[in-house]
Amino acid sequence: MGYYRVKKIIILVILHTFLMSVALSCLLPFFWMINVSFKSQEEFDNGYVAKKVFSPQQLEKLLTSKIAKEAKFNPKFLIWNVSSEDMLRVKLTQLKIEDKDKILKIWRKTRDYGLRPPLSLNLTNYKEVIFKEGFWRYFLNSVFYTFVTVCFIVIISSLAAYAFSRLHFPGRNVIFYMFLAAMMIPLPAGFVPVYVLLNKFHLVNRTGYVLAMTNMGLSLSIYLLKTFFDQLPKDLEDAARIDGCNKLRIWWNVGLPLVAPALGVVIIFNALNVWNEFVLASLMFTAEELMPLQVGLMEFSNRMVTQHTLIASALTVAALPIIILYLRLQRQFIKGLTAGAMVG
Repeated sequence: MGYYRVKKIIILVILHTFLMSVALSCLLPFFWMINVSFKSQEEFDNGYVAKKVFSPQQLEKLLTSKIAKEAKFNPKFLIWNVSSEDMLRVKLTQLKIEDKDKILKIWRKTRDYGLRPPLSLNLTNYKEVIFKEGFWRYFLNSVFYTFVTVCFIVIISSLAAYAFSRLHFPGRNVIFYMFLAAMMIPLPAGFVPVYVLLNKFHLVNRTGYVLAMTNMGLSLSIYLLKTFFDQLPKDLEDAARIDGCNKLRIWWNVGLPLVAPALGVVIIFNALNVWNEFVLASLMFTAEELMPLQVGLMEFSNRMVTQHTLIASALTVAALPIIILYLRLQRQFIKGLTAGAMVG
């Protein structure tokens, strides 16, 4: 018994260590992004160092030679004014500063690459991103595209899944297998044909993007919902039919409430796909005022290529809606995944 208990404990420790490392590797970039978003660009680029670590003579030489400058955010600190250790080494050699190695060691400690917590919660980046760069226009565009697309996918896929599960018509299995076969085609492979087709019908920009994203989210959604509809007992439908419900009312009043966990999975997956889609959106949109958030963020980062704190602030705001949606539907999402695993 002791051997098997020790073996089980060792396996659990290894498994949990692996899972924790994976979770931390996923969360670390997100927390790094939030941390950088609260820093000033000066603090992020140059680091900071306390004045007390320098002698008065060293401090005077560093300031007069512009190797370091006074920190505006805190008078007790200095900000380095050099971009690399080699440049600092050359300047210290030219100035013949004593304890050069000590200064180089202090400089290395300030190279945190955004990992160190900010000295203060600086909201200037968020104000500039939201109110000065047309960010809300892209943000609201993405909210509109995501909401409309997800609504279309939920309605169409639930109707189709209910029909494949409960109705009997010629070619039902063939059509369903065609949807399954479509899942094996990589989505980027269909971007160009979809764009050419929609361009022929003059449906690029807003309408074409919604139609394309709706089409690309249907196959997986139909498959997932059909597996849930297959598990529903037919006695419920018979009872509803006795009460006078037709097929459409049975789908709405009986089917959809019972597959709510699957709907949560469908909503989250498709909302994430639409919200984060960049390649197809960059092909579809020609009018800048209609662009979604991801394309707008690329335009924004091109203008602010050296201002990493502003980009981090914009990315943080862009990530919040999906995080809120997941937290809101977390219970349904987990139920949908576990139920889907049991069905499979």
